[in-house]
Amino acid sequence: MRLFGDPATSAALPTAAERIRSILAAAHSMTVITDGLRSEVRHLDGGDPMGRLHLHPAEPGGHAEHRPAIRLEFTDVAPTPVRDRVRARVTVLGRLLTPYSDLSAESGAESTCMEFERAELETAEGIAYVGLEELDEAGPDPLAAYEAGMLTHLLDDHHELVTLLLRLVQPQPTAAVVRALPLAMDRYGITLRLEERRGHRDVRLSFPSPLDDVEQSGAQIQALFSAARRRSHRNTLPA
Repeated sequence: MRLFGDPATSAALPTAAERIRSILAAAHSMTVITDGLRSEVRHLDGGDPMGRLHLHPAEPGGHAEHRPAIRLEFTDVAPTPVRDRVRARVTVLGRLLTPYSDLSAESGAESTCMEFERAELETAEGIAYVGLEELDEAGPDPLAAYEAGMLTHLLDDHHELVTLLLRLVQPQPTAAVVRALPLAMDRYGITLRLEERRGHRDVRLSFPSPLDDVEQSGAQIQALFSAARRRSHRNTLPA
């Protein structure tokens, strides 16, 4: 599908490591599995659990088999009421170096040290595996903590602008599309979910340039709206 911005090339996308860091930064809950026990940790309050969970590289021959395994699971759910709201799942696997501590924001427990094995990102496109060095070098998207509020505001208060953005979708949506909703937003652009009578498809509209800070988002979003209005105006001009 051709995209706004540069139709001859694919739009820039976050890397798997960036997606993982962004999901962790925006997480409000997670599932922890260790010592055969499964527990739900809530009230993370958008605080990146990596601030209380210290990941260490695996040490060859470090008697890892004697350390309790730990599995952290995160689910990335779209903030808007789209079909199939789960956008991605993240799993962090490793072994405990120190006793497990509650990672919730309400807990005053000490931090947990974990020997890192791998992180997995599961999306509709498949599963990507990310190592510790790549994860350390990546940072969360500048919109990660604000995305949910921005998307719900766009849908609830400016739904006519979502319809306007459809002018940028090429080829133009057909009558089979019964609803269009904002699905995701990151530093590179906005993703819309086009729901059809049977199934759905996602289209991505690229910002003119990637964002470095959330303060730049207003101008980039307005640039998309302006481009959509120009497209709409051209389509109404007499031949």
